[in-house]
Amino acid sequence: MGVFSSFQNIFKIEELKRRIFFTLSLLAVYRIGSHIPTPGINGEELSKFLTAKGGALMGFFDIFSGGALSRMTIFALGIMPYISASIILQLLTVVVPAIGKLAKEGEEGRKKIIKYTRYGTVLISAIQSFGIAVGLESMSGGAFIQNPGWGFRLLTMITLTSGTAFIMWLGEQITERGIGNGISLIIFAGIVARFPNAVISTVRLIKAGELSLIFLLFLIAMMVLVIGAIIYIEKGQRKIPVQYAKRVVGRKVYGGQSTHLPLKVNTSGVIPPIFASSIIMFPATIAGFISIPWVQGIARQLTPGTALYTTLYVTMIIFFSYFYTAIIFNPVDVADNLKKYGGYIPGIRPGQKTADYLYRVLSRLTFIGAIYLSIVCVLPTFLIKEFNVPFYFGGTSLLIVVGVALDTVSQIESHLLTRSYDGFLSKGRVRGRRG
Repeated sequence: MGVFSSFQNIFKIEELKRRIFFTLSLLAVYRIGSHIPTPGINGEELSKFLTAKGGALMGFFDIFSGGALSRMTIFALGIMPYISASIILQLLTVVVPAIGKLAKEGEEGRKKIIKYTRYGTVLISAIQSFGIAVGLESMSGGAFIQNPGWGFRLLTMITLTSGTAFIMWLGEQITERGIGNGISLIIFAGIVARFPNAVISTVRLIKAGELSLIFLLFLIAMMVLVIGAIIYIEKGQRKIPVQYAKRVVGRKVYGGQSTHLPLKVNTSGVIPPIFASSIIMFPATIAGFISIPWVQGIARQLTPGTALYTTLYVTMIIFFSYFYTAIIFNPVDVADNLKKYGGYIPGIRPGQKTADYLYRVLSRLTFIGAIYLSIVCVLPTFLIKEFNVPFYFGGTSLLIVVGVALDTVSQIESHLLTRSYDGFLSKGRVRGRRG
């Protein structure tokens, strides 16, 4: 009853209601655009060809484009170029001192990094779209192209780049004037849009007698448990106690309070599975288009379900979990800031000893987070291979859906609590992935 009344309270707050309807309207625009075909391409025939040949990589990128890539619509590139540009900028903050300095300049530095990310998104989109146009002309002798040539290449490049730029604008508008993180919600919408097809396919299998109702109930119960475990881990954090020493300035006493430093179990989020999947699937997909026996053999070994693929996938997830955590959290900087403002961890000496302690705790948490990511991402392959599950459940898409849902509900609850309404929980409050 409490949750139901909380949802009713949403529509009593004019600003929150306006933000939610604004977000839903822009997401509807995105989904409509995902069905508008790119000019000059026979999308239906191309979709069949790409699904047959593209296999793993096509399915992976279709997660982020909401199926627009396999249909080659104007939003075919989806939001992946923006994600790639964002990750590259984050990596450059460590490698390039000038960009690293910008990241520490507060709001002004953040605006410049966002501007560079936009430029990078357009550049990556232009390169990818031109490569797609050239590749489509060469595939199957250009049978999918109505008028091949430079006109088609330029038109495709402009169309797909403009589509990605428009999606990026939609995401920024949702973040600024709607509710939740716009880019994340766009990915969320693309994933959820494929859910009805999975339900319809499952119902057909039950009616045909190929799937028993008892087994389906078992799957639903397991899905609830897995989602609950993901929520528990994503919200999980180790709270490091921090004490600030008292300082006397004139007649006033500052400091002396106790607080904590939250370290998340899964600091790296969904970045490790995305990196690992793209690195493994790219050579496998390229090999799938080459009609040489030994190359085809390599492609088969790198498909989901094989021992080699699973081993490489898990190894890369663990590696990127540590690598990305090291980029976004620097124990030395945290220790220096604590020392600078008179803070210390009880029982640990300030300075290098604090940095070593944080590094040790973070390493253990990252290992747990990496194993958790590996299990969730290998789960779909295990279910399909061992239990012949007719739909894809788990992996990167499930992590994104649960994480984005947590963040969005957390923001809605913040609006409710700010205006003295009850949150969604009778005790405590919903925390997003960033606490």
